Amino acid sequence: MMQFANAWTPPGPALLFCPADRPERYQKALDRADVVILDLEDAVSPENRVTAREALVANPIDPDRTIVRINPAGTGDYRRDLAAVVETNYRVVMQAKAEDVDSIIDTALQTVALIETPLGATRVNEIAAAVNCIGLMWGAEDLVAGLGGKSSRFGPGEERAGQYRDVARWVRSTVRIAAAAHGKFAVDSVHLDIDDVSGLVAEVRDAVALGYTATACIHPSQVDHIRAGYRPSDDEVDWARRVVDGSAEHAGGVFKLDGQMIDGPVLRQAEVVLTRAGAGGDVPDQSE
Repeated sequence: MMQFANAWTPPGPALLFCPADRPERYQKALDRADVVILDLEDAVSPENRVTAREALVANPIDPDRTIVRINPAGTGDYRRDLAAVVETNYRVVMQAKAEDVDSIIDTALQTVALIETPLGATRVNEIAAAVNCIGLMWGAEDLVAGLGGKSSRFGPGEERAGQYRDVARWVRSTVRIAAAAHGKFAVDSVHLDIDDVSGLVAEVRDAVALGYTATACIHPSQVDHIRAGYRPSDDEVDWARRVVDGSAEHAGGVFKLDGQMIDGPVLRQAEVVLTRAGAGGDVPDQSE
């Protein structure tokens, strides 16, 4: 398993996109979220990208809480984006439409690979193995466009209205598995319907259950819902503490708690809960 030494990880679960050509929003976005993704790609019109790169360089914010999304490899904007990033203290980029290992290695930076094309989806395991790939994210809309489709979600009147269609769910699952297989973090995709709070909450709950590290968002109003979803409840923390303590009492062997048999996999799930809660200072290292 190839790992980048001292790789960056998101300091919190809510990653907020911000157009790079709107520097007056940089700090506001950072104040609201755990991480800001300064976007040089889809959020910026082609004619504004020069201005966006100039703003990126001229308006620094905390590099430990910032990702810069750059344009797809093989484009002129990609090269110019990388040149601009080099002039800053930012050390993490998000590679839009990542499709091969070379495009990740070529950044020479810690890179979050954004899997959002059919070709990228078929190569996600190779991409995740790149030494400077520190995490994966997936995107539904470019994926469906690449399929020649028209919607990533079921529409009104369909049985599962508002939920992802099966191909999108498959890519979401594949990205999560590839990230875990290669020891990289995973970021769940944005929920574009800002008013659909219940849909966002449900997706965050599912992301947490599957071990996603964070969820990206497009509006500050979504941040609190994401944070709440990733924060374990008091009951979950209490259960996890009792599992960890019980395991220690039984020297790591199988034991019963509240009628449930507790073994190694359940113990690891409890340790993850404590890690998310920030309550596990003595929680064993999960990297081994």
